[in-house]
Amino acid sequence: MANKTAPGTINNSYELDHSDPETAKEYNKTDFQLETLHDHDPLENGEIIAKKSKEPLPKWIKICIHLITQGLIIAYFVYATYHYHDLNTYDCTWDDTLPLCGIRFCTGYGMLLLLLGFIYFGLFYYQIFKPKLGRMLHRNYLHPASIKWHKFSRTRVVSAVMIVILFVLLAIYLYFETRNEPRKLVSLVAPCFFILCGWIFSTKRSEIKWRIVITGITCQFLLGVFCIRWDVGRSIFECLGNKVATFLDYGVDGARFVFGDLLIDNNVFAFAILPVIFFFSFFINVLYYLGTMQWVVIKLGWILQAILGTTVCESVTAAANIFLGMSESPMLIRPYINKLTKSEIHSIMVSGFATVSGTVLAAYLSFGASPAHLITSSVMAAPATLAISKLYMPETEVSQTSSDTIQLEKSEDSSLLDAASSGASNAVPIVLGIIANIVAFVAFIAFLNGVVSWFGFLVGHEEIDFEWIFSKIFIPLAWSMGVPWEDCDIIAKVIATKTIINEFVAYERLGQYIENGDITARSAGIATFAICGFANPSSLGILIGSLSAMAPKRRSTITSVAVRAFVVGSIVCFISASFAGILIQEEEESYNYRQIFEKLGRRNQTI
Repeated sequence: MANKTAPGTINNSYELDHSDPETAKEYNKTDFQLETLHDHDPLENGEIIAKKSKEPLPKWIKICIHLITQGLIIAYFVYATYHYHDLNTYDCTWDDTLPLCGIRFCTGYGMLLLLLGFIYFGLFYYQIFKPKLGRMLHRNYLHPASIKWHKFSRTRVVSAVMIVILFVLLAIYLYFETRNEPRKLVSLVAPCFFILCGWIFSTKRSEIKWRIVITGITCQFLLGVFCIRWDVGRSIFECLGNKVATFLDYGVDGARFVFGDLLIDNNVFAFAILPVIFFFSFFINVLYYLGTMQWVVIKLGWILQAILGTTVCESVTAAANIFLGMSESPMLIRPYINKLTKSEIHSIMVSGFATVSGTVLAAYLSFGASPAHLITSSVMAAPATLAISKLYMPETEVSQTSSDTIQLEKSEDSSLLDAASSGASNAVPIVLGIIANIVAFVAFIAFLNGVVSWFGFLVGHEEIDFEWIFSKIFIPLAWSMGVPWEDCDIIAKVIATKTIINEFVAYERLGQYIENGDITARSAGIATFAICGFANPSSLGILIGSLSAMAPKRRSTITSVAVRAFVVGSIVCFISASFAGILIQEEEESYNYRQIFEKLGRRNQTI
């Protein structure tokens, strides 16, 4: 009976095979109730009416709806094309700065072409190509070929040759990238140092799978090249970052209606910036209810799993952290957390500490952070978290989950309206938590600064405080990531602020340094990557609490790997910043920051 296999299907048959007698009784009891429910008269309780209400629409109605929809889309596209041609024929002759002039893929007619192209390509692939031809190709050709490739590429000789080729290609690229600025090669010091530390402090060196480590770090670097150095990739991510910033700006309209113009125009943080989180949480919850978020995450997770060879749960969570926060992404795999290995839990926590949530991007953008850099950092961190976490804590157990049986957690909301409402309401504890943590930790650091300053005052050095001492530790790190020596002291203070307080305060101070022209644009870009993560003391407690609530039986495992995950998450950000130090160009970065601060209505003196 289908109902009898449901629990096993959801939980990979693990609970049924290893459950205690009481759990088995509960499953049998549930099955008996379901059988009884199907055996009784369906006329009772109006069930036959409910059954009729759930019947699908007739086929001819669906066809009519599809035809009407496609007709409207085609009609709109034809008229938009006519308007675009008419505008370019007349108005653009005199003013070519209009948004619709020329094919601009980030605005206007070009964006419409891209959107329709992606939509219809997806429909063609999933509705025609995949069911008619794709499955056959995969079964008969692609899958057998992939098995043969895996067997061939996993041999020791072939692996060694591929690694040598990889390093040769990397050396050639670095030569051409840094031949005019050889000092950029300093940025390689930090990645090499952290990889060496990973080998030294690994929980079990003999179990390190170097293929995962090398592949993950290579993907991280290649994503950096694509997003930062290559003109096409940089344009894509600049466009994406600007669209995200524009999208989040709509949340200000709601905040302005509630709190008034005075608080919003003066950029009072708690009223002008944080309320945008309500809007983004509202939007994410709607996508979660529709199943869109789960679909995107599982596809990205599958890509990471296929490339790196990591397990499905940690791959899915790493992909989810590109969009979601460290507390929200594990909820996608909540039924499986109790079965995760110690290394998988460690990887999940590392991915949470090494990225930031889309819900808080508006706050960082308000301080002058580059939206393209924030998105690029999260994308680069996805493969890197899996690679670096497996270096510091290799897998020594057998995973209990597989990509064939995993089902992501579905939304518990009853309707689209319910999902929208609960999404906005769910942001309340997030906003309050941010406010509480910022107030408490800023006050605590101020207290420590006062105490240390008092001790310094007694010996004639009142300029010394706690942040001053702590920041000196990070000066060698800032230099090893490629920050020019004259900016190392300031960037070290920013990294120290992020580590002992949080990234909100760090981005706020970084924005002030950029605005005052205290640091170069390249140093600002490196710092943006270095502090783009949730690795701070308050987040450590939040992540332990949220994971423990989802899996109380694994609390001891969660707490035992938390500090290591905290450190490794910070290391992932530092490695991304090091790669950015190689790839960022001073002139381009200066131009980007001028644009950002002009949009914010503030004066930028970076150059």
